[in-house]
Amino acid sequence: MERPPRRPSRFGKPRRVSEYQEKVLEVRRVTRVMAGGKRFSFRASVVIGNRAGKVGFGVAKGLDVTAAVEKAKRQAEKQMLVVPLLEGRTVAFDVEAKDGAARVRIKPVPAGHGLIAGSAARAVLDLLGVKDASVKIMGTTKNKIANARATLKALQILKNTIERREAAKKAAAAAAEPKTYTA
Repeated sequence: MERPPRRPSRFGKPRRVSEYQEKVLEVRRVTRVMAGGKRFSFRASVVIGNRAGKVGFGVAKGLDVTAAVEKAKRQAEKQMLVVPLLEGRTVAFDVEAKDGAARVRIKPVPAGHGLIAGSAARAVLDLLGVKDASVKIMGTTKNKIANARATLKALQILKNTIERREAAKKAAAAAAEPKTYTA
């Protein structure tokens, strides 16, 4: 797949074309009380992914919405997570994780079942490329950032477990292989 040519921005620098799709989870106006009054800024939380096993999540603040979203995208690109998918459609097994008050459980479902998930978990799994999974948000929080982080933590556990299993299989295969010695 060929990348589109870079177009210059209005400031003369070439604008970077990202290979990732993005979903803005939430934008909030936050205030800081100073001696002269209140200072307003915006906090944005963004999920990015390539729908082929890579996903990232970022949260950032800026003086306007576009600056906050751009900073959050850069933050998400720094924290990319690569997760192997079963048949390119679903997760390999049940996994559960907790982040703060948020608890998330991800379960594989048969092909064609679809992605059944709440807002933050759906955004993360959709941009990861999961097409068939069931997600239950079991915590008492409706905080989108906490739910997204718990989903990413569950995916990290899934990735680590798969990597450990593959390493154990390789070690077992190497141990079972007969050793030949030459003199």
